[in-house]
Amino acid sequence: MEIVGKIIHVLQPQSGTSAAGNAWKKQEYVLETEDAYPKKICFSFFGDRVDQFPLKINDRVRVSVDIESREYNGKWYTNINGWKSEPADAQAQPMQPAATMQQPVNAVPAPPVPDFTQSTENDDLPF
Repeated sequence: MEIVGKIIHVLQPQSGTSAAGNAWKKQEYVLETEDAYPKKICFSFFGDRVDQFPLKINDRVRVSVDIESREYNGKWYTNINGWKSEPADAQAQPMQPAATMQQPVNAVPAPPVPDFTQSTENDDLPF
């Protein structure tokens, strides 16, 4: 899913060590959408993506996210995890121009169209 909007808050980075002894880090941002009724959405980048996609306040971005919910002790928690970010104004790669239709090299020219305006034959048409 993609969300387009402006970064309005950059929260404090979080880091730690997992139970398995692996270091981790997480960076959360709040984005305000550009809809008729703007919404504020908090999403996060985790691990290497924190350094790969640094964002600043007032950046206008298109963020690709995954939304996931999980249950813990009878309560549900939802995470919005970003996996890609790019400037919202970034255009897709321009399309290559379509190949122009060219006549094959050994094409036979079409026969000439007869001119019926100067007919000398007497035909039976009423007009």
